[in-house]
Amino acid sequence: MPKTEKEIEIVLDGKKVTCREGENLLKVAQANGVFIPALCYFDHVDPPLGTCRVCTVKVKGKYTAGCQVIAKEGLEVEVMTPELLDHRKAVVEMLFTEGNHICPLCEKSGKCVLQALGYEMGMETPRFPYTFPNREIDYKPKHIIMENHRCIQCKRCVEDVFTDEGRPVFYFQQRGKETFVAVDYEQEAKLSYEQAYRAMEICPVGTILLKEDTMEAPGFRKYDKVPISEKSPEEEAKQEVKQQVVNPAEVKKKVVATVSLSGCFGCHMSMLDMDLDLLDLIEVVSFNRSPFTDIKDFTQRCDVGLIEGGCCSDENVEVLRKFRESCDILVSVGACAINGNLPALRNWMPVEQTLREAYLETPTADSTALIPHHEDLPKILDKVYPCHEVVKIDYYIPGCPPGGDHIYKVVQNLLLGTNYEVPYEKFKYD
Repeated sequence: MPKTEKEIEIVLDGKKVTCREGENLLKVAQANGVFIPALCYFDHVDPPLGTCRVCTVKVKGKYTAGCQVIAKEGLEVEVMTPELLDHRKAVVEMLFTEGNHICPLCEKSGKCVLQALGYEMGMETPRFPYTFPNREIDYKPKHIIMENHRCIQCKRCVEDVFTDEGRPVFYFQQRGKETFVAVDYEQEAKLSYEQAYRAMEICPVGTILLKEDTMEAPGFRKYDKVPISEKSPEEEAKQEVKQQVVNPAEVKKKVVATVSLSGCFGCHMSMLDMDLDLLDLIEVVSFNRSPFTDIKDFTQRCDVGLIEGGCCSDENVEVLRKFRESCDILVSVGACAINGNLPALRNWMPVEQTLREAYLETPTADSTALIPHHEDLPKILDKVYPCHEVVKIDYYIPGCPPGGDHIYKVVQNLLLGTNYEVPYEKFKYD
């Protein structure tokens, strides 16, 4: 239906709103203060792509892509129901698990729309197992690099990047789960710097990278400063830290255990960054099995266990299971514990290849090099597993590493029942 100047009424979640006949639902919702997320939508691409399904709504009880709904008289749409909010969150979670999205490594971190939607929806960890697909990175184009590990196949580049002669640069190749975005090298070579830069910018994730330049504003994190959904001052105020004063003399000391599995100890360093808060914490907490105490085995049952790092070896699994048995509450701290993070870079290659590259094919290896093997050494797993795929995890603190104040407030809340909401700008994956 073409857009007209005729004004009509439609119903969004039971509320009547006025718009122009033929207007796209996403634009109508935005004009009325309702945020419908989308990854593939361009208002100048008609018909809309409808590939990502993050904008799912309900019309007449049926799920449909919101970007493909056109306003007409009498239209009634469900937009912000708990069911739909959870449905959209599930779609975003699937996009994370179906690719290799390791935010601390990504040049587009802070400007990535998928990452921003994860923040907006409060995704601490996906409910689905990570697939860690093995995809090739294409370095052959003249201007760009195709980091296919991150591609969500939104089709933006296919539909909106052309040469001056009107020739497409990108196209889908293969079918089903083997589909990927391929590059026409001849046409890509004809792009100017500005056109190649625009291709990088329209990609909602970090798939299209520019060879000639890095991101123009390193460290600038757009979505930390301005949430992508408009919030009122009252709503923003609710996100401020709400800390209740607790008298340590009135609280029985709780027992905490910590461990670093397959990680870098960065999260433990972050815990030390609590600074003076650490002095307040030890008034109400004692540490048992932990690098902080150098206690190697549990000497008593613990109230909270803090896990840094994922599971890379059978030893990691054994330690993690012991923590689950010995702690009332188990918390995954940091990206490695939550999704494998940097150690999981080996997950899309065979273990044999990983060990060969680490021990035999390095610049320093000589004829005497060998892959260590002994019954006393931990056995390497087929991949690095997030902790929640091995045992039940009760809470998650994302980040690489999360800030010391963030960890402190969450632990305080768990132990003492104080009221704390993570501020928007503290909720990060990197």
